[in-house]
Amino acid sequence: MKGEEKIASPPTGPSWTRPDAYIGALARKRGYRRAREDKPRSQPVAPRPSLSTLPFAAILAVLAVLAVAIMFVAFPGRQPAPRPKLAEVQEQGVAAPGWFQEAQKQFHK
Repeated sequence: MKGEEKIASPPTGPSWTRPDAYIGALARKRGYRRAREDKPRSQPVAPRPSLSTLPFAAILAVLAVLAVAIMFVAFPGRQPAPRPKLAEVQEQGVAAPGWFQEAQKQFHK
């Protein structure tokens, strides 16, 4: 009986191992959070043009100017005309006598 005296009896309150007690605590926690939230506004807030419309319009204007500048620079009339290619004339050549034997000697060294 000495071992049984050292063992504590389970607490008499609600047990946290039961699912319904755990879910109830979560619901109370959620209800507390909802009570602390700000109340929704009765009228919608008008967006400020300086925070929404003006930056968008500025970026759009910069991109438009950049596109026009690229088109102006890339227009073909602004570039020099390509040079006409000269047809290469192949000439019939004559090699000195013994050139092939000299080349063979150089490759065999």
